[in-house]
Amino acid sequence: MCRFTRPVRSVSKTKIFARDAGDEKQVLVYAMTLSTDEELAMVLALPVRPRSDETAVRFIDLSHDPGFFVALDQGFGPRTRGAARGLAAKARAPLAVVDVGSFEASYVPTIADFDRLDPRFRLPEGVWDQQAGQEDFGFAVFKLKPGKKTIHPMAFAFPRADPARLFFPTIHVHDGQAHPTAFFDHTLYYQRREEERPGVSSEWQASAQPARSFMNPSRCAGVVDPERRVYRRVLRGVRKNQDIYV
Repeated sequence: MCRFTRPVRSVSKTKIFARDAGDEKQVLVYAMTLSTDEELAMVLALPVRPRSDETAVRFIDLSHDPGFFVALDQGFGPRTRGAARGLAAKARAPLAVVDVGSFEASYVPTIADFDRLDPRFRLPEGVWDQQAGQEDFGFAVFKLKPGKKTIHPMAFAFPRADPARLFFPTIHVHDGQAHPTAFFDHTLYYQRREEERPGVSSEWQASAQPARSFMNPSRCAGVVDPERRVYRRVLRGVRKNQDIYV
């Protein structure tokens, strides 16, 4: 799930990359074009391994590789038309805020830990009460500046609750509510281990060559495995507003 702490004018061209990172962890890279009138934070809800602490997420700086997703697309050639469419809390230590390229970011290990977050990043009390099934999730939080801009890729690795599946946070909440359906303008990418089954062929397109033929490993901080192919799926139009697993 992607949720913003303040209203936004528009969000478009969302791109998400996922890869198994070994040791039951997943790498996730997220980028978008955002228009907003004020400073806010973006919160990504993540299905983390149970009992993961506040050091569980490792943020990765991709500010030096703003063309990360442009390079990924080069592996597929031209895109064709018609692509697949409480209780009072005791005082506790504040959560760390780290600089990751153009962003400040924090990781919140549980819903109960949001009161430890920098006040600039917090959501109104009770907002997570609306989201059944996320009681065991953790939350990656990125502070974003106002204006209309393409956000450089935000990247991190997290310990996943289900090591057999990759997770894409595609539920979007842009007006304070998670509606049953939403307009999608998303492109998803992933890499799989050789022993894993590929995505359904009608939904996922495989790159013609391994990633080393179109990605520069030295620029992408080890996020992409140069020896594996990349799979891509394009989501356009109104769809059920839900997260996607592969």
